Amino acid sequence: MAGLTLLIMPLIAWVIAEFSSEVNLWDRWVGTWPISDQLLIGIPLGIVAALGARFVISRNFMEGVRMRYARMFGNLQLNWSEIIFISVCAGVGEELLFRGAIQPLLGILFTAIFFVTIHGYLNPKDWRISVYGAYMTLVVIGFGYMTEAFGVWSAVMAHTVVDVILLMDVREKKQ
Repeated sequence: MAGLTLLIMPLIAWVIAEFSSEVNLWDRWVGTWPISDQLLIGIPLGIVAALGARFVISRNFMEGVRMRYARMFGNLQLNWSEIIFISVCAGVGEELLFRGAIQPLLGILFTAIFFVTIHGYLNPKDWRISVYGAYMTLVVIGFGYMTEAFGVWSAVMAHTVVDVILLMDVREKKQ
């Protein structure tokens, strides 16, 4: 599934760009800063975002949400290389699509809300997961501004780091 994310989402971004005069994928994907600098900027921002997510999810009222995700990921016996592979695929595929192709069309705010909603974190029937979703919406808005300021690879790296840290948390809690 992770590999498909890496292949299909950039392909969808390319299709969007082909039919939109507002999206220049090359400019979006290359960015204004060198890619190495973008990646370095994304690391600390991803760490801060993941630590904030840990804080939110660790609150007592989030116990049910933690249990639901523990059950969801409980059958997965992910090792380090699998966690990194899944995280890189999600970071690259999702950010190239959302920040690279959708954000120029919908803007930062609506793209962030759309992104968090399709991940299931904004749910009017579950206020607890929506608290986490509100936090993640702020994080993803930050990814949007980061993309505009530095380039999409800063958001790719931040997203990847968030996923690595949170998947490691799930793995450690199972052991």
